[in-house]
Amino acid sequence: SLAILTDRDPEALELLRHSSAHILATAVRELFPSAGIGFGPPIEDGFYYDFQVDRPFTPDDLERLEAKMAEVASRDFPFVREVVDRAEARRRFADDPLKLERIEELSEHETITVYTDGPFVDLCRGPHIPRTGRLKHFKLLHAAGAYWRGDEKRQMLQRIYGTAWFKKEDLDAYLHRLEEARKRDHRVLGKQLDLFSIQELVGPGLVFWHPKGAMVKWLLTRAVEDDNIRSGYDLVYTPNITREELFKISGHLPLYEANQYPPMAAGHEEAEDIRYRVKPMNCPMHALIYKSQQRSYRDLPVRLSEVANVYRNERSGVLHGLLRVRGLSMDDAHIFCTPDQVEDEIFLCLDQVDRLVRETFGFELDFEVSTRPTERLGDDEIWDRAESTLMRALDRKGIKYRVDEGGGAFYGPKIDIKFRDSIGRLWQGPTIQLDFNLPDRLELEYTGPDNKPHRPAMIHRAIYGTLERFTGNLIEHFAGAFPVWLAPEQVRVIPISDAQADAARKVAARLKQSGFRVQVDDSSETLNYRIREGEVQKVPYMAVIGQREADSDSLALRVRGAGKKQEVMTASAFLERLGDEVRTRKMIP
Repeated sequence: SLAILTDRDPEALELLRHSSAHILATAVRELFPSAGIGFGPPIEDGFYYDFQVDRPFTPDDLERLEAKMAEVASRDFPFVREVVDRAEARRRFADDPLKLERIEELSEHETITVYTDGPFVDLCRGPHIPRTGRLKHFKLLHAAGAYWRGDEKRQMLQRIYGTAWFKKEDLDAYLHRLEEARKRDHRVLGKQLDLFSIQELVGPGLVFWHPKGAMVKWLLTRAVEDDNIRSGYDLVYTPNITREELFKISGHLPLYEANQYPPMAAGHEEAEDIRYRVKPMNCPMHALIYKSQQRSYRDLPVRLSEVANVYRNERSGVLHGLLRVRGLSMDDAHIFCTPDQVEDEIFLCLDQVDRLVRETFGFELDFEVSTRPTERLGDDEIWDRAESTLMRALDRKGIKYRVDEGGGAFYGPKIDIKFRDSIGRLWQGPTIQLDFNLPDRLELEYTGPDNKPHRPAMIHRAIYGTLERFTGNLIEHFAGAFPVWLAPEQVRVIPISDAQADAARKVAARLKQSGFRVQVDDSSETLNYRIREGEVQKVPYMAVIGQREADSDSLALRVRGAGKKQEVMTASAFLERLGDEVRTRKMIP
């Protein structure tokens, strides 16, 4: 169907960026005539194109390519669509093996289209902007290695990323956000603040939590576990490895085998054909706890929660600091209930999301209901009920949501929740998932009022998702400046000179006795140096002790972000203030 788009339509930006990728390829072919041409799709906020070249692209190359793109745009070539048969497509791309590979994959009945802009011809479905001259505000961002078709066994290509916008002010605003994101990179701040590391000797995607980072992780764990207990969950702990038979029964093998680590041999006294796996998820084990005793409808709901270590064999190319790892700490919970209880349980899960994510951190939340896929378990009546249950719970909360048709898992629909950080980026957050599959596969039952066995409904839910990813999100959201309740070091006490060192240590001891995290910096460095070091480490409060403060049991308080301004107060008043801010989880300083 034909649709006319204006610059204000979201789809128009996608067209502009798709066309920008073609203009980039045109520039690459002019400056690097022997380059192999891969794929060049639009992506969120930009585009990329993959090229097969004999060396990585340099920053100088990107500058030259950007100038060449501007030249191609100024020549105002039309984008011309042409339908060709398979033989003609092979002839056109005879010197492009990457394109030939794609042509051979197309079905006999599929229409093959090519688009031409000036000297460049590309295999492409389109559509595109009318002419290259519409591209005016763009920027090439960086280049990186990328395996052809995302397959680590295939050749490494060079991927060039760029962005394009209709208005200069939109481009400038986006580049500003990118610069701000660069400053907030959790990998850089994680090293600067000594929060975590990833050790090459151990392997990629496996996180070492240093003392300060471990404190942040522990505080987040305690927050969710405390809320779970108040919400009627029972805490459980389950093994890190299991016989792989469990995952065969649950259906996770072979479905998720690509993301699981290879099996391990059993112990000497077990049969030779028995194999063990490290667990990539907790749900089958929680189901076994449910199954370990007879359940009545009067016992339901049963709510089990665990912050557990799980391991997934993610491809090394997608690993990224804390945001994509192989060793995950999941704040996992599973609810076993009657079908009539599902809506209320979903409602309570949404309450937890509200408390722990929106209220605690001030995040703006974005909701989506993912519905039945084509390949699924269960009949339409069950899916109708499940989907309407999720939507009713959201409606009861007054929550607006989008519907992702066909985006659910094969075993049930879900609510996906994303949160927007301080520079406007959306991150994957909590999930609430209904499951028809596992209770059936593991033969879970409860005795109903009719004295007959019934299948319970099962709800999977995670609030933070993984503590690794959520901590990485928080580092970037706060630019490392955690609110005082979450800060690994809440107060740094700094005596002006050695004469006040004892007084500083007494103040620190009093704060520690009250449960606060305090360090004393009585080093031989200058006062300005020590204050600057506290600022670099993003400590919320620095308590400076001079002789006047030592004599009056007071302190000169420097608040993070307030510059050189100091507040003089008694130690008792500061204790009360600090206690209130931690207890209420205030988002200051």
